[in-house]
Order: sequence, then structure tokens, then C-alpha cells
Amino acid sequence: MVPSSFAKSFFLCAGLALATAAPQPAAAQTPLKTAELSAQLFLTGVEQSDPVLVIAAAKLRKSLNFRQVDRSPDSAAATTDMPAPQAPLSWEQMLDVAAGLSTEDDALLGLIHDIRSENTKGVTTGQVYSITSIRAGGTDTYPPLPYTGGEYAEVYVEGQSSADLNLYVHDAKGRLVCSDTDISAIAYCGWRPASSEGFTIIVKNKGGAASSYSLITN
Repeated sequence: MVPSSFAKSFFLCAGLALATAAPQPAAAQTPLKTAELSAQLFLTGVEQSDPVLVIAAAKLRKSLNFRQVDRSPDSAAATTDMPAPQAPLSWEQMLDVAAGLSTEDDALLGLIHDIRSENTKGVTTGQVYSITSIRAGGTDTYPPLPYTGGEYAEVYVEGQSSADLNLYVHDAKGRLVCSDTDISAIAYCGWRPASSEGFTIIVKNKGGAASSYSLITN
């Protein structure tokens, strides 16, 4: 009989391989969608105390390599208790959480060690991120960002786990072209502009506490 710990490790590796090899729609393969999926897996894994999900999240996040830029929104008046801006959760931080959930599982701890030791590095593909903080009930409005007509455009927001961030994208005429308003710390918008123009990005914090967040664009 195969030991249960070995079986768990085997099926995790097999699942990760299938997830990355299975054909996906074009939008689902983008780095920003990968970042969103990674965050969803991580949040679910933490909520369910499931190290397998957290490890899968870290594996996906390690494949990403975004470049930080300075980008500031127009914000309502800040409060004195604003948290310091934080970069998106790293794959190393995710593996630290997974290790804390796997203290009695040698197979999973070994898999975590293997992922840490891998020499592979995320490929830089042009996506950039900026970090800032937003007060409870606050609204951040970013100056119009240029997007090319006919090319798939994306915006992704990732906040702290307790945040409730909503995302809105408006075209040059002020029309809403995309929004993500579910109750969560992450939000994603993808659309294909009919023409090249600037799009205004708005982030709203519907939660009861201030939060740091990252804005990632392609």
C-alpha cells in the first residue's frame, strides 16, 4: 500500500501538472489571471487550513515576475491610521504559511522545500504593479492609462485578506466598460478596447478598515 503522505504529495504534483498543461481560454492564460488564481487559492487554503491549496498558490505565484512602478491615485483625505503600502504577497510568504499548516506532514514539507530550491524564475512579461493604501470607505481614482485598440486589456487589484475592494474601469467618455464588485480582497477586469485611448481605473474600499493594495496592469 502507498503511504498516505506519499500519495498526497503525488496527487498534488499531478494536479499542478494538469492545471498548467490543460488548454485554457486566451484570457485565462495571462499573468494577471494567474495572479488572481494564485490569490484565490491562497485565501481559500488559509480559510480551510489546507496546505495543498496554499502550496499550489505559491507554485503559481513563483512563475510571475512583475515590475514595480510609481503610480499614485487621486484619493480622498487619508486618515492617520493608514497601513503602510505592501507589495503583493510573495511566493515565499505563501510557502511560509503552507509550512505552518504542514508541521506533521513530511511529504508536504519536502515538497515545500523542493519548491523553495527550484532555480526557475518568473519571466518578466511587461506587467507592472504599484502599491498604495486606501482608507475605509475610500475611493482611489487613477489618471487615464493608455491601452491599444484591439489588444486585450487587464487590471488586477490585490488587497489584504480582510479588505473588500471593488474595481471599475471607464473609457475616455466616462462609460463603464468593466467592473468587479464581489466581496473580496481581490478584483479583476479584462476587456478588449475598440480603439486606442486612455481608461480611468477606480478602486473603492467597501470594507470597514483601511487596507494596503497592489494595482497590476498589462
